[in-house]
Amino acid sequence: MKSKVLFDGKIVAYTDGGSRGNPGPAAIGIVIGSKEYSEYLGEKTNNQAEYLAAVFALKKVKQLIGKKKAKEAEVEIRMDSELVTRQLGGRYKIMEKELQPLFVGVWNLRLDFKKVNFVYVPREENRRADVIVNKVLDKHA
Repeated sequence: MKSKVLFDGKIVAYTDGGSRGNPGPAAIGIVIGSKEYSEYLGEKTNNQAEYLAAVFALKKVKQLIGKKKAKEAEVEIRMDSELVTRQLGGRYKIMEKELQPLFVGVWNLRLDFKKVNFVYVPREENRRADVIVNKVLDKHA
C-alpha cells in the first residue's frame, strides 16, 4: 500500500551513515516522517555510509509513494555530513575513487523525482537518524 500521509508535494528524509573505524563496521539510519529504517553495511568508510544512506532514502521514498508520484515530488535529504552534501550539491569535487560510483548512483536516482535537494543540518537536528545507526552498530559489535 502506498503512503498517502507522506506525500504532499515535498518529502523530507533525515539520513545518517556511520562507521566505527574508517573503514570499519558501518550502518545507515533513515527517518522519513514517522518511519525509521536501518541497514548494516559491513566494512565501509564513514563517507561511503553517508552516500549509501542517501541512496537508501531516495529508493525508499520512491517505493513509498510510487513511481508516478515520485515524478511530481520534491525530496529534501537532510544529513549531517557537510562533505557529502557539498559534493552532491556540486560545490566540492569527489577526490576519493570509492565515492565516485556512489555519487553517480545518487545522481541517477535524482532523475526519478521532480527535485532533490541535499541539505546539511547540524548533528543535533539529525539525532534520530544517528541513534538508529548506533543501535545497528551496537548489535553487530
